[in-house]
Amino acid sequence: MPKRKDVISSIIAAFLAFALVASAEPVLVEYEVPAGSHPHDVAPAVDGGVWYTAQHLGALGYLNPQSGETRHIPLGDGSAPHGVIVGPDGSPWITDSGLNAIVRVDAATGEITRFPLPAKSPRANLNTATFDRQGQLWFTGQSGYYGRVIPETGKVEVFDAPRGRGPYGICTTPDGSVYYASLAGSHIARIDTQSGAATVLEPPTPDQGARRVWSDSKDRIWVSEWNGGRLALYDPDNGNWREWKLPGSAPRPYAVYVDDKDIVWLSDFGNNSLVSFDPATEAFTSFTLPSDRGSIRQILGRPGEVWGAESRVDKLVVLRVR
Repeated sequence: MPKRKDVISSIIAAFLAFALVASAEPVLVEYEVPAGSHPHDVAPAVDGGVWYTAQHLGALGYLNPQSGETRHIPLGDGSAPHGVIVGPDGSPWITDSGLNAIVRVDAATGEITRFPLPAKSPRANLNTATFDRQGQLWFTGQSGYYGRVIPETGKVEVFDAPRGRGPYGICTTPDGSVYYASLAGSHIARIDTQSGAATVLEPPTPDQGARRVWSDSKDRIWVSEWNGGRLALYDPDNGNWREWKLPGSAPRPYAVYVDDKDIVWLSDFGNNSLVSFDPATEAFTSFTLPSDRGSIRQILGRPGEVWGAESRVDKLVVLRVR
């Protein structure tokens, strides 16, 4: 018969093992933001907080996840901010479709700097931005445009998209290449960061509605196909494409993001979920959002955290992997 002390030790060890396994399970947590904000995009801040665009209030928001407190920085009359990213300078940069301008907010002082599109530029319906490895900010406009800002000089250039309406999500690869997705055009495009010219790259499924793009550590491009309900992969090394149908009935993948471990994340409007995809096993895992019809329009993250903006319910949500 085992001694009572040994039995107790075994029970404690088993409990600790279970606790370690349990603590490794992903945890979804929601944070409320001011009513009417309609948070569209989200970007983790360098100080541990989270920036978000309060699109319907014309403001940039900031969430302190430790306290749950938020604050808003008004961006000006007519503002309707869409995307937000954190630049190499540690400050948030915003694509503001209402102002037809790129807006920088100093993370330390809150000072606002606007980079308006050239005076003769039409309303671009600005969408999303990314910095290339040269420090240039590239942006998309759904009305049929993309462009760049050179922060050092303030110069703003706008280019006609090769097939007109649709430029939406945009990303930079580790090797410095820039790609955007065209929702209305159902393709992705690679931008020559020197000349500004864009080359169209056709996914295998017609009319798939390529909405957003993100790069993994191997410079491969992952695409959320809104109309097709699929996740697509483009490999620039060989020009090959692959596609995977998301799980569930009538999936509608909106945002896509690749984390630091090369796990792909999507937001699925059709099934109200965050979805992960492991390229090594080609397996999907779905996490149902706490709020009904959360409508996550953008995903960004940092090690151990995947953040989304739930526009319909005025909340931010994070999935934490311990």
